[in-house]
Amino acid sequence: MRDTIILMQHHTSVRNFMPEPLPESVKNQLVSAAQSGSSSNFIQATSIIEVTDLKTREKIAKISNSDAYVKQSGAFFVFIADLYRQANILKQAQLPLDGIQNMESLLVGVVDTAIAGENMAIAAESLDLGICFIGGIRNEMDSIKELLGLPKYTVSLFGMTVGIPVQKNEIKPRLPKKNISFKNRYEPSVAVNLDSYNQQTRVYYANRSTAPQNTDWSHKMLHFFAEPKRPAVAEFLKKQGFSLE
Repeated sequence: MRDTIILMQHHTSVRNFMPEPLPESVKNQLVSAAQSGSSSNFIQATSIIEVTDLKTREKIAKISNSDAYVKQSGAFFVFIADLYRQANILKQAQLPLDGIQNMESLLVGVVDTAIAGENMAIAAESLDLGICFIGGIRNEMDSIKELLGLPKYTVSLFGMTVGIPVQKNEIKPRLPKKNISFKNRYEPSVAVNLDSYNQQTRVYYANRSTAPQNTDWSHKMLHFFAEPKRPAVAEFLKKQGFSLE
């Protein structure tokens, strides 16, 4: 088995970092790795903002409910789905922006940016660093927009803390292959047969070294999806110029 695959299989989020800043050379490597991911039609609909200003970082930490590790990690990046450049090209050509504003273009930007984020994560872990994705920046998207000076046709999707780990969490057991990998057609009855996985995750949550819980994966999902999350996101996307059509 190739070392890269082993590295990917051992991914775990890190929320406890040394306060030591990452060297510029390492951060440049990480951004270069992020940029090297696949991009639909080479649109490259992603921008990455490293937040070095401590006051801005503290505000983002509070917004995302991630104070300890956003403020203390060796570097903190925000990943932006970005069609501003393409919109400017169309404006200069005096063409309408319908092709930028629709849902498909937004999805292209989201996918491009997710790929870039995962590329950076793998690159960081290959350097023995730890990472944590910070989806909590979507708690207050208008505030993040103002803090980072984001123009229209951009969306802040997630942050990423990167640094030297003090402690790593145990690897979470993933859904069994039978539940997520099918041949030719989706198999609904197999996808929802989660009894064995719930037993496995119940053992994991009960015995992990930090914040043990009496729960399993299905109960986690019940709690997470019991109410809609971040209902303001759709309105924010419209204000940023996307029609969602």
